[in-house]
Amino acid sequence: MNITEEQLAQAVNSRSRKPIYDRLKSARVGIAGLGGLGSNIAAALVRSGVGHLTVADFDRVELSNINRQAYSLGHIGMKKTDALKEILAGINPFCEVIPHFIKITAENCAGIFSDCDIVCEAFDLPEQKAMLVNTLLEKCPEKYVISGSGMAGWGRANEIRTRKLTDRFYLCGDGRTDVADGEGLTASRVIICAGHQASKVIEIILGGEQLSAERK
Repeated sequence: MNITEEQLAQAVNSRSRKPIYDRLKSARVGIAGLGGLGSNIAAALVRSGVGHLTVADFDRVELSNINRQAYSLGHIGMKKTDALKEILAGINPFCEVIPHFIKITAENCAGIFSDCDIVCEAFDLPEQKAMLVNTLLEKCPEKYVISGSGMAGWGRANEIRTRKLTDRFYLCGDGRTDVADGEGLTASRVIICAGHQASKVIEIILGGEQLSAERK
């Protein structure tokens, strides 16, 4: 079935009290890490009509990823950047997805996400999370950064929430559970946290915040 972008725009706008597709289409969002958080954040954003995603990861899809990440068995062995781009094209072919198959470091992260208004941190390890957040807040103070922390386990879903820590930094999660504590990762709780991050992205885009993308 061939769907035009005009049809997609009409469908997105039909679910809102006012037209929103054009604002979503013009926004530029970055996602650092394409595991349980990142892959589900990306899927939610392209379903909503976000028009430009820059995604970065250096991993390949493994069997152990399937229980909580957006990938399927047919993606095992693929670069996560390639597999996710394939998935997103099937959801919304009008979203520009720019993949970076690379390990993100303090030296390259500002360049990778230079064209993004909002960056979602979606790493596994605390030190990686801290590196990305601290580097972007220092080097790119005009960007919004949305981080995830605490989504392990299988209960207490209502403890996952979004907190505003600074004017441009938000933290989503329960802030305490960790895989290292012996609590595994389940799709339901990871997706809830990813939903918080994606929801905050949409809120920023549509809520009248001043985005650097408005330079275009």
